[in-house]
Amino acid sequence: MLKAVDCLRFTGYKPCEPGRLCEGCPDRVPVEHATLLVNLDNLGNVIQMTSLVPAISRAFPGTAITWVTAPSAVPVLEGVPVHRVMPYNAETVSILGAMEFELLLNVDKSQRSAALATTVSARDKRGFGLSARGAIQPLNPEAEYSYRLGLDDELKFRGNAKAGTQIATEMFGLEWRRDEYTIRLSGEEQERSRAYRAGLGGDTVVGVNTGSSPGFANKSMSVEQHVELISRLAKRLPDAVFALLGGPHETEKNARIAEALSFGVAQTPTTEGPRSGMLHLDACDVIVTGDTSGLHMGVGLGKWVVAYFGVTCAQEIDLYDRGVKVVSAEPCSPCWRPTCPDPKCINDVDLDAIVAGVVKGLDEGAGKPGSA
Repeated sequence: MLKAVDCLRFTGYKPCEPGRLCEGCPDRVPVEHATLLVNLDNLGNVIQMTSLVPAISRAFPGTAITWVTAPSAVPVLEGVPVHRVMPYNAETVSILGAMEFELLLNVDKSQRSAALATTVSARDKRGFGLSARGAIQPLNPEAEYSYRLGLDDELKFRGNAKAGTQIATEMFGLEWRRDEYTIRLSGEEQERSRAYRAGLGGDTVVGVNTGSSPGFANKSMSVEQHVELISRLAKRLPDAVFALLGGPHETEKNARIAEALSFGVAQTPTTEGPRSGMLHLDACDVIVTGDTSGLHMGVGLGKWVVAYFGVTCAQEIDLYDRGVKVVSAEPCSPCWRPTCPDPKCINDVDLDAIVAGVVKGLDEGAGKPGSA
């Protein structure tokens, strides 16, 4: 009777290459260790957590990493060096229920992720699981610091000085070496990015990401603030081209910004998905953004990022020495509140500091498209 072959390429459904048989195959890649990474949080967090891949691979050489993530985040993980990316849905949960892993790592502090981590079979589980009463709980001693961050506002907003990448790496008992994100554009996407950039003209392209999560609208500046910022940048950089970036929620916003300006700006596509967003972001030399997925795309693609922070924690973002953080001076910031009757932290963003950050990046030689 034929048995399942212990090989990364073997699915049991069809040959890994047309006409190839398993018997005597010289390219067999045995599966000696399997890791499940659970990360269903927002898109920005998923991009940030790609920095875990090198640390996992160092600690467990040759491990086959399966990454379960939100369906909307699956395209962003194309090209990330893992064995398999699976969308979180009922079918995936069913498949994982029949599998067994040597190691399970759950990044997310949420009930659905913790429940999946608790029910999937794995010899070693780290991160967060779910108690019998439905409460999220740490699965290993190293996860207790990250666990406490969610419960202690003073530690979260004032005491912590670690970036999210370091917190996650140490939570899993892995060695932190300040590994970079591992998102990548394909060769064809890089060519498209360069072609788009050439069509814009100009020696310098400044990308302005106007978006924010719908649940945290105060992460992003208003239409009026963006108009004023771009006007100031244009006076300082008269030969620069400006590109408006964002997702579906920014389609109307970007149109209003473009209409209000007295000079032309490029409106990049907002409804073509995250790969398109990465491609058009890569066409820029410098990115101005709030704390949202566009920030992490810029970091992952090696861009100079000028990021402004109000409700969120600037210390949890690592720009890898390629950018400037403009942080609110309001005493109530950060707070992570989804709404606020008087959001001074975002209404009073220092636009001059953003302009200075952009100029600094250009003076230091910002990355060109396709450089990641």
